[in-house]
Amino acid sequence: MDFDDTNLATKLKDKNLFRQKCFINGEWMDSESGKTFEIYNPSDSTLIGLMPNCSKKETIFAIESANNAWEKWKKLSGKDRSIIIRNWHELIIKNIDDLALIMTLENGKPINDSRGEIMYASWFTDWFSEEAKRAYGKTIPSTTADRRIITIKQPVGVCGIITPWNFPSAMITRKVAPALAAGCTVVIKPAGTTPFSATALVELAHRAGVPKGVINLISVSEKDVSQVGDELCTNRHVRKISFTGSTNVGRSLMAKSASTIKKVSMELGGHAPLIVFDDADIDEAVKGSMANKYRNSGQVCVSANRIFVHEKIHDEFAEKLAKKSAELKVSDGRKEGAQIGPLITMAAVEKVQDHVSDAKSKGAKIITGGELDNEGRQFYKPTVMTEVTNDMKIFYEETFGPVAPLIKFSDDEEVIQMANDTSYGLAGYFFSKDIGRIWRVAEALEYGMIGVNAGVISTEVAPFGGIKESGVGREGAAEGLDEYLEIKYICFDGISN
Repeated sequence: MDFDDTNLATKLKDKNLFRQKCFINGEWMDSESGKTFEIYNPSDSTLIGLMPNCSKKETIFAIESANNAWEKWKKLSGKDRSIIIRNWHELIIKNIDDLALIMTLENGKPINDSRGEIMYASWFTDWFSEEAKRAYGKTIPSTTADRRIITIKQPVGVCGIITPWNFPSAMITRKVAPALAAGCTVVIKPAGTTPFSATALVELAHRAGVPKGVINLISVSEKDVSQVGDELCTNRHVRKISFTGSTNVGRSLMAKSASTIKKVSMELGGHAPLIVFDDADIDEAVKGSMANKYRNSGQVCVSANRIFVHEKIHDEFAEKLAKKSAELKVSDGRKEGAQIGPLITMAAVEKVQDHVSDAKSKGAKIITGGELDNEGRQFYKPTVMTEVTNDMKIFYEETFGPVAPLIKFSDDEEVIQMANDTSYGLAGYFFSKDIGRIWRVAEALEYGMIGVNAGVISTEVAPFGGIKESGVGREGAAEGLDEYLEIKYICFDGISN
């Protein structure tokens, strides 16, 4: 498709970072059918570009390319792979402005948030460029004198990488960097609404020296995604699936992957509680809640979906949170000072509206927000609600929007029970100064990650992941590398004379 001088490529310092093709076996290409799908800016519904609408055929080609490349890639030393990942990291940092602009245009998040995500994405290329040299095995004392026992770690093989739209760059590097470090090859399927962040990163990986076939990217529209996803899950050459997205989709992918007994890591839905105890620093709790709740317009799997506030401080906390929320600037992410961007689709808007409407009909009170913003049809005002109870949808369902529901509680046991009353278990947060309470609550909350007096906890050096229906496996840290490795036990006999 031809674009005029207002299109995305003309706004970039490096126009070649805007790729409207898939990437297979080291080549940028279209789908064999020539079919494409459109990608729109959620801020103003303008067309950004087109991507190939790939099918099962292109998926098989990408898998075969990755499988063929695996033999050579896995035989490189960890140090050699480290150098290439480090090159990729440096190119990401060098091109941060272009990468942030691409993200803001296709995802809608404020440009400063996009820059922050690119920096976060680079943390994983930095970390795993070093971890590539640290896939340690161990020596195990034998129970018999004439034997010696060791273990080594080897790459799983071809990995299917399925990433979401809400963090379109960070979820690529958080999965692909450890896969490459371990010696695996990958086939990436980015979200259909945000493919250009992925293609830009793949272009930089190619420039960094990643050999052909080691990284492949296939694109497909949301309505046709099943044929690509099914092939990734059932093809015998794919040995692992890594997915970030909804619990329902993750459940389906796990079931399909069972046909070939693949290794899987799944970072799924969240329904995070944030608890403010009566001994908390209220101003710090408000600050932490703001950072947690409104990042990416609340479209974050680890965002607090239920904010429990002790009855003694509830009114003061609610007043301060509402005041700060009302001050946030809602606008197109490209505008100066933007803090809250659009929701990704009209379906996302409708879900937020449904949750707020349901809560209002059952007695919740809106003290700020609660409606669309004048900036555009996909912009929703930061919202704070009180009098929220457990018969409302928002108490049990993930809202994925800029809505902060406040729930009163009176004692520790009560709030822990309410916080754990969900099938999700990704992240939980609480604010308290009592060291005894901190330990008790941190151990009692049924979540894979806990923030104590902190609203934002994501980092490359700690394992990210959930329990219950929020997923399996961990990303980041040493555990993130292990997700792409298999342990092999080797027994040597006949050692003693």
